[in-house]
Amino acid sequence: MTGPALRLALEIDGDGAHPAAWRRAAHSPDQLLTPRRVAQVAAVAENAGFTLVTLDDGVLPPGASPDPVGRMGAVERAAFIAASTSTIGIAPVVPVTYAEPFHVSSQLASLDHISAGRAGWVVAEEEHPEAARAWGRPLIADAGARVRESQDGVEVARALWDSWEDDAVIRSVATSRYLDRERLHYIDFTGETYAVKGPAIVPRPPQGQLVVLGRPDRVPAAQLDVALVEGRDLASVGTAAAGADAPRVFAEVEVALDTPQVTASERVADLERHAPWRDRGRLRHIGSADQLVFVLAELSRHVDGVRLHPLVLDEDLPVLSRLVLPALSERRLVARPLPGTSLRSTLGLERPANRFAAAAVAAQEDVR
Repeated sequence: MTGPALRLALEIDGDGAHPAAWRRAAHSPDQLLTPRRVAQVAAVAENAGFTLVTLDDGVLPPGASPDPVGRMGAVERAAFIAASTSTIGIAPVVPVTYAEPFHVSSQLASLDHISAGRAGWVVAEEEHPEAARAWGRPLIADAGARVRESQDGVEVARALWDSWEDDAVIRSVATSRYLDRERLHYIDFTGETYAVKGPAIVPRPPQGQLVVLGRPDRVPAAQLDVALVEGRDLASVGTAAAGADAPRVFAEVEVALDTPQVTASERVADLERHAPWRDRGRLRHIGSADQLVFVLAELSRHVDGVRLHPLVLDEDLPVLSRLVLPALSERRLVARPLPGTSLRSTLGLERPANRFAAAAVAAQEDVR
């Protein structure tokens, strides 16, 4: 813990955390996969004062018949949001179980440039066998092997982000040189299933390294900036947070809030008639905004932030905006991101030095 501010993240994929959330959405199903819808939700979250939004993703459709299925790619949605917002952080979910880490690192570095340093990355896995067929790759059925792929993917991405030193781009008109080749580096990574040499094809991100979020049981703490921890109650979350050896720790919390028209319990019951709300082992709050403020205040004693998963975005986000965040702000438990700051700065994380530049400086000092 680094201070009183509780950073709040919001998952905005689809219509909400419940698989039948679309049935209570304030728009027709055909509007879900539109840029306007994505921009509207991100704008509401930014205006409310959320630290960042995350966008779930995977190669397979996010649901099953008879519910509407389909989504736009998380990185593409994140890039669109980056161009239409100014302060909120944007972290797409990008699995590297089958995707090429070289291309993932390039996409994410480009996102950080587009957003002027507001990008993050939620590391995830592709668990279903159908995902391997969709990628045209051999199946990785073993859970340990999937963890290894995630670890290798993050290691490669981080190395590639450093493969360009900060001042590698020189743009010298006099000499007709765009790059200083001495400041580009090969990373020479060799894992169990692939090798990558580099360097990257995108200059170093504005943040140096994007903010990497993930579960500490899937990605080593040394590779994480934010550990995402779970637990069905406050005590379990506190225990998980205490064991997460990462710079920042966020708790995963699912929420269904009372609205002026109907209670949270009634809303959940209405959707449960169509499909079950899957138990993911997360803390789940079903009740009033005041009660959620109390829960978040208690969580602030154990974690640096919370990622909220609303039951139905169109119903819960307005309540979060009008009642929850203002109440937390009055109690000085949250801080609104400031214009012109990077996501790393908002989270209180330092901008890391380039590993190759630091090694060169160390070598020069040894010579002296």
